[in-house]
Amino acid sequence: MLGKLKAKYIQSLGQKKQRDAEGRFVAEGPKIVDDLLSSVPGMIEEIYSLPEWKSQHSIPPAVEHIEVSPNELERISQLKTPNQVLAVLRKLNEDTTPVIAGKVSLLLDTIQDPGNLGTIIRIADWFNISQIICSPDCADVYNPKVIQSSMGSIARIQVFYGDVIELLGENRNVPVYAMMLDGDDVSSFKQITEGIIIIGNESKGIQPAIAQYASKKITIPRKGGAESLNAAVATGIVLSRLV
Repeated sequence: MLGKLKAKYIQSLGQKKQRDAEGRFVAEGPKIVDDLLSSVPGMIEEIYSLPEWKSQHSIPPAVEHIEVSPNELERISQLKTPNQVLAVLRKLNEDTTPVIAGKVSLLLDTIQDPGNLGTIIRIADWFNISQIICSPDCADVYNPKVIQSSMGSIARIQVFYGDVIELLGENRNVPVYAMMLDGDDVSSFKQITEGIIIIGNESKGIQPAIAQYASKKITIPRKGGAESLNAAVATGIVLSRLV
């Protein structure tokens, strides 16, 4: 049975302030929870599920499991339509520093839509990009919409937040590719094994203070009448060409 205090605590993790204070976040749905059980079982603290989900899964002994009714799951879910199971996890990748040299990294400048951030994480996972560096004003990686959109890829991609201008200044020997409207056709570039690829804000693009570090400006040529591309879609196209 799910107590009122526990339900209130889980609901509170929908807020960034509470997630930061507790160092915990919530993941929901069979696909995502299954992926996290496979990838980072040691980070899962509690699982709340309907009986039918429990009957099909083996849960690690260290993970507390509580069977709940559909009404109880609805009370604690962040989704419009709750889906069988919810897990509470400790935050991932805390207190670490990105290593830039010798790999391809994504750098996100003020990506504020949680769905975009989650999808970019999923795209990075598809193309085997192991880390994403976010400016401080990007959406919170543990926002429920980000977790949902990442579809479990959050467990395999390291996401860092910090002073991206300082990071770029400290890694001037690493090529920097900036997505900009006045750039060169991305299809004209060879595949890379090292570099920072900058994706800008959904409406404003890359800030000038960040763009000045670009060694190459790249773009996806427009053939139709659309004003712009979704940031996550653009990321997928760029990675398909460069990595």
